[in-house]
Amino acid sequence: MCGIAGLIHKGRSSNVGSEMTAMLQALKHRGPDSTGYAVYGVPSEGDYVMRVKVAEADDMARGSKVAGMLADRIAAVDAVLAEHGAKVKAKEHATDYALRYVLSHDGDTGAMAEHIEEADGVEILSMGNGLELIKDLGDASVVAEAYGLADFTGTHGIGHTRMATESDVDIKSAHPYWAFPYNDVSVVHNGQITNYWITRREMERKGHRFMSNCDSELLAVYVAHDLANGVSLEDSLRKSIDEIDGVFTYLVATKDQLGMAKDTMAAKPLVLYESDDLIAMASEEVAIRAILPQEIDTYDPYDEEVRVWQA
Repeated sequence: MCGIAGLIHKGRSSNVGSEMTAMLQALKHRGPDSTGYAVYGVPSEGDYVMRVKVAEADDMARGSKVAGMLADRIAAVDAVLAEHGAKVKAKEHATDYALRYVLSHDGDTGAMAEHIEEADGVEILSMGNGLELIKDLGDASVVAEAYGLADFTGTHGIGHTRMATESDVDIKSAHPYWAFPYNDVSVVHNGQITNYWITRREMERKGHRFMSNCDSELLAVYVAHDLANGVSLEDSLRKSIDEIDGVFTYLVATKDQLGMAKDTMAAKPLVLYESDDLIAMASEEVAIRAILPQEIDTYDPYDEEVRVWQA
């Protein structure tokens, strides 16, 4: 079933961490297994923000060996950053197994990221100038508190509450997804892609990496590939309706845009609110009313509808 939500403020920043938490908590009944956020702050010129996990939540039950394992994996990440000449400006533990780095790097950032992920148990959740991707097991209130999202200020964000149906209940299979080589793209998705394996193999032949067997990750890779090759976000979304089979509604965010697309059958719900200053959308209107309790007008996008908004 799952629940998706997104919002974008035009021309100003807001407390998107708190807003997204309220929207996703209202969708808890659609997906109790995990909650994920992709939130976009104001970029600092020349800096990358990297969110990385060095274990799954279940790994933490291994007892006394856990601390040494985590220390070894974090040391491996630090060693790769140093080897590639990255300057670490800040390093914070969101949890024992999830870290946030702020760094500068003048070299091949994609090659550095691939090298980092060669370390056992290490996965980059996101690396971008504005994007920060946070996901973990539990509902929105649990994840927001653990990762300090209440004070996150930015222009836009997307999020997801997950009911695991075809892949494991773990962080790796949780949404949103990010993909090389386009560092600020993120995707959340409600639905099922039926030509997943065919399209995934096509993307892998083009050099793209996959970190899970979740069909939603394909959408992130697909859009990232298009954007890296000069295709606009709107054109990529329109193209996906013809080239990706299945029933789906999905949201895509970049450093300064938010887009949505629905498949031909429009079987997966989406409710949309739009004003001069704010666009908010979600699987159910209750999520929008969690941040806009006043009387508002909403509508349901049609089949094959594509929309893109600029921050």
